[in-house]
Amino acid sequence: MEDTSKPRRPLDGIRVLDFTRFLAGPYLTRALAVMGADVIKVERPPHGDEQRGHPHFIQGQSGYFLQQNHDKRGVCMDLKRPEAQAVARDLTAVSDVVVENFRPGVMARMGLDYPALSALNPRLVYCSVSSFGQDGPYAQRPGYGIIADALSGALHITGFPDQPPPIIRMPVADTLTGIHGVAAVCAALYAREKTGEGQHIDIALLDCMFSLHEYAIQEYLLSGGEVEATRVGSGLPGSVPYGVFAGRDGCLVLGAPSDQNWAQVCQAMGRPELATDPRYASNAQRSRHRDEVYRLVQDWVTASPSIADALRRLEEAGAPCARVQTIREVVHDPQIAARGMIVEMEHPTAGKVRLPNLPFHFSKADVSPRRPAPLLGQHNHEVLREVLGYSEEQVASLKRAGVLYAAPTT
Repeated sequence: MEDTSKPRRPLDGIRVLDFTRFLAGPYLTRALAVMGADVIKVERPPHGDEQRGHPHFIQGQSGYFLQQNHDKRGVCMDLKRPEAQAVARDLTAVSDVVVENFRPGVMARMGLDYPALSALNPRLVYCSVSSFGQDGPYAQRPGYGIIADALSGALHITGFPDQPPPIIRMPVADTLTGIHGVAAVCAALYAREKTGEGQHIDIALLDCMFSLHEYAIQEYLLSGGEVEATRVGSGLPGSVPYGVFAGRDGCLVLGAPSDQNWAQVCQAMGRPELATDPRYASNAQRSRHRDEVYRLVQDWVTASPSIADALRRLEEAGAPCARVQTIREVVHDPQIAARGMIVEMEHPTAGKVRLPNLPFHFSKADVSPRRPAPLLGQHNHEVLREVLGYSEEQVASLKRAGVLYAAPTT
């Protein structure tokens, strides 16, 4: 049972019906869950969310799934069956939010699209997450985060000019879309308090990645197409120096776009005169002499006895800098520990699992995870009995008919 002794959370009392899988949708509903929403995750038999088959595994459980689906209750039913669709509609009638990330048209074929469900529950907030949105020439295309990375131009401006762009090893498109979805859902719930009506939210990975451009798109548009960003390696054009520098025993990053920052770097390097050198005195001037500036800094880092020594000098001067940490170093970083960014949960089959936390911190609410990700179909009986008021015989009948499914371990 959920620990009711903890402080109320921002979304306590909100119920979310979650038809999502993979990453963007589950990340969205995971965030709603830790903020207090009762998230009921609906999966399809016999394998459930495709995340359940994604490594790394512990005692047969996918860490990928465990991370993105904790604090949710799990129901598994065959949505191709009219009986399961009827259960879904009953759940909609007592829910505040529906989130789905099927390709456009799939929910309509099951009678579970926004027009159908809002007719049952006009206060419903319905969020559709997809690769390209509900309309436009790409709407029916399949897609993943890497597709949005490519089409948005993000890959084109990442990496070195003489090499193909590297894949972005963190799922920026999915998690960015998920958190935009959280903001949109919360805004729609707030609007509902004033109007009494829900609405449909249409959010797309490609839109979110396009909106993330802070420089390249506006530079192209405002120059009339004359200036087009491309790959420039480990630095950032327009902010100099701002990039990665290799040393004898690792790499460091330096963010020094302001003239004050540059003076701090010059002090750390033992070259204070460079701060007032006409070639480098302003960011605009440093940008025009970008290669020279990067060579000056790189030569100094290379000559330093160690990355730690270079960082010590930069930190003493007040320059923004950091070691490029390995995953092992990140996991043991004292700042990560102080912020509670790794949490431990007890899973019924996997045992104790440690996973990355979400970055929410509220002054008057405890939003730490409270329950592990559900086993497949774990809460079939609980949800249908407690939420819908179905009788024991109704639940048993749906189970006998194969409408409800639970994994053998459940």
